[in-house]
Amino acid sequence: MAFLSSLNISASALTAEQFRMDVISENMANASTTRTQNGGPYRRKLVVLQTQGENQSRFRRMFQNQLEQAGQGVQVAQVAEDPSDFTPVYDPTHPDANAEGYVMMPNVDPVKETVDMMAATRAWDANLTMFNAVKNMAAKALEMGR
Repeated sequence: MAFLSSLNISASALTAEQFRMDVISENMANASTTRTQNGGPYRRKLVVLQTQGENQSRFRRMFQNQLEQAGQGVQVAQVAEDPSDFTPVYDPTHPDANAEGYVMMPNVDPVKETVDMMAATRAWDANLTMFNAVKNMAAKALEMGR
């Protein structure tokens, strides 16, 4: 049934976007963390998404039906660390200050995180709307069968 695969696609996107929002929240919560378990400042995390089933063998993908390939959904491929530089801030009274008095602050930009959170929220809302629309269409189809 095609509507079930539509629900699965939308549900996978809802799950992925929820995870993305959780990682963004973690970034915001650690925007001023100068010492982690690794010893350095917190490094911003990024969520990488991919099509579900993308890690299948090349042989299987070559001979799979195109309709099956078109509707696979989305999944979290990895959580990567942002390689951008830390921001040095002059604060000689800070316990993590170096010999020159600079503290290395995390590479988390609250403006970027807010924009990312807005984008993730909009994507989550769009997928929820699609999920509900498909669910309502299926319910109407069942009503017509009576």
